[in-house]
Amino acid sequence: MEEFVGKNVVIDVESPYVYVGRLHELRDKTLILRGADVHDLRDSTTTREVYVRDARVHGIQPNRKTVHVRLEKVVSIALLDDVIP
Repeated sequence: MEEFVGKNVVIDVESPYVYVGRLHELRDKTLILRGADVHDLRDSTTTREVYVRDARVHGIQPNRKTVHVRLEKVVSIALLDDVIP
């Protein structure tokens, strides 16, 4: 994941949240995002896939300056640029 530092990423976690933002730092137990959009899928009618695709096409709409994501909850991480629009 070192190669993702400084780039915009999508993080899927076990819960109904999706994180989109710039990966700032890797720590032993957390990933730190800056300029992040933390999205609770329970608050919207869209799917995870559509939401992430929209972030790829329209850009990240940050609602947090900094977010710490626990590594033990991460299911996958990908570059936002790798999302197929």
